[in-house]
Amino acid sequence: MLLDGFFETLNDFREIIKKKIRGIYQNSSFYEKKISKTFDNEFIYKPSPHLLSSIIKYQSKKYKIEDFELETVWSTQMKSKDFEKLNNFFWLFSLDLKSSKNSVKKVITNWITNNSRFKKKSWEFNITAKRIISYLSNHPLTYDDNDNEYRSMFDHMIQKQTNHLINEIKNSKDLENKIIGCSAIILTGLCYKIEKNYLNIGLSFLKKITKSSIDNQGFTNSRNIKQLIFFLKYFIIIREWFKESQVEVPEHIEENIYYFGQSYALIRQNRDVDLLFNGNNKSNTHDFDHYLRRLGYKFKNENKDCGGYIILKNKKICIAMDVGSSPNSKYSQDYQSGALSFEIISNGKKLITNCGYYKKNNQNLNEISKSSAAHSTLTINDNSSCKFTKRKDKLILKTGLKVGQKNLIFESNYWKISAFHDGYFKKFKSIHERNIEFFPEKMKFVGNDKVITKKNNFNFKFDIRFHLEPNIKLMKTQDNKSILIELEDEGWKFTCDNYEINIDNGLYFGNKNTYIENQNIFVSGILSNNEENIKWEIKKI
Repeated sequence: MLLDGFFETLNDFREIIKKKIRGIYQNSSFYEKKISKTFDNEFIYKPSPHLLSSIIKYQSKKYKIEDFELETVWSTQMKSKDFEKLNNFFWLFSLDLKSSKNSVKKVITNWITNNSRFKKKSWEFNITAKRIISYLSNHPLTYDDNDNEYRSMFDHMIQKQTNHLINEIKNSKDLENKIIGCSAIILTGLCYKIEKNYLNIGLSFLKKITKSSIDNQGFTNSRNIKQLIFFLKYFIIIREWFKESQVEVPEHIEENIYYFGQSYALIRQNRDVDLLFNGNNKSNTHDFDHYLRRLGYKFKNENKDCGGYIILKNKKICIAMDVGSSPNSKYSQDYQSGALSFEIISNGKKLITNCGYYKKNNQNLNEISKSSAAHSTLTINDNSSCKFTKRKDKLILKTGLKVGQKNLIFESNYWKISAFHDGYFKKFKSIHERNIEFFPEKMKFVGNDKVITKKNNFNFKFDIRFHLEPNIKLMKTQDNKSILIELEDEGWKFTCDNYEINIDNGLYFGNKNTYIENQNIFVSGILSNNEENIKWEIKKI
């Protein structure tokens, strides 16, 4: 334990030294000279702003540039988040095209004057990548109908910033920022027809990044649903840029979109309810679905198993279960220890849920939402199935788990999902095996949580929690053997023979970066045998 801490501290120290050396280099005349080598190529391909509508939150009300304080905007002190929004220039997408082009020109000229050389804060990797994309995509305001002197300055600055991205992309630790950076480099190559120096470099980076971060089914190694959708959005944007600029779309772009699309079709499309696994929250993808239809994308997936999730559904019922092993620690930033947790959706309403994820910088809430207790699954002695460690204000995986023997049956009158995981083996010498059956004609779920213990000293406490959304009402029957669930206009009954069942309060993180109290049904008991079978039932009444 102490040795692990020593090496972590040593690695952190090395990172600090590397950052300091890189900072000195980036502020030197050598770096300035290196990134200032640009081409005289003309800005030829003019990308359509609407291609970015999947990632831009367009305002219903369009603003005029004259509404902003042009003289003081770059000198005003502001919060880091506001600084990022201002300096990435995505606010250009909210401007009315009737805004004064002279005013836009003045704002951009002022920015370039104040930031012509590298500055750590305003040239941060993610901010720079978005700024390039925004400048080029908003060309009717930022470039067209301007004089040659301004255009020359603009072209030079775009390429200079792109050179910076090329130099920095390997040092960026954030996977999503790397994808945005690749997109910006590729777009510069397409716009200026600098294929060898920008386009090929951007594509090469993109290929390497996806090869290392995507599994063989086309799902992100993080198993994060939000990240999957993020990848799909940016790959489609890149593909549309190629098509619009009349450059042949690379094969690996087409291939990745196909696999991302298949995963998206299984996880999200044609379902109005989000699955709260591994960093996901409630979201609204209706606009993205409309975007896909408008551009002619249609994704289908006949499989029931993808990315470590099994999802079975008919017109009335959907059951989804996490049957995936934990990811490599470098992809675990948003991973949650909810192996074998499940969710049930009945007629478009969530009957059983997980608690969601709290991503905002609050370690206590982040840790709570990562715990196994925040999922509809089993815990032993109040332990999570995985352990996390703090690294640079983020909780990443320290000890993971393996899932095995996953199996599914999907017939018209009988469904079954089963698997086991070894997350409790090291500490408790126990394996958790779960199988859930569904009988559509009876509208009944039958579950069996089996705990197989390999050592003789038992008496470990176990809990199985079944989380519910905050609007659901619960009532325990007088005989203490059942719990009634009121799901709007539906009634369900939970039973579990031979074990104590109760109603408990919890926290629900389904809405992004907020929390609210919810309730959960929990079954508790003592593991007193080598093989403990905890059987439960959820039936519609």
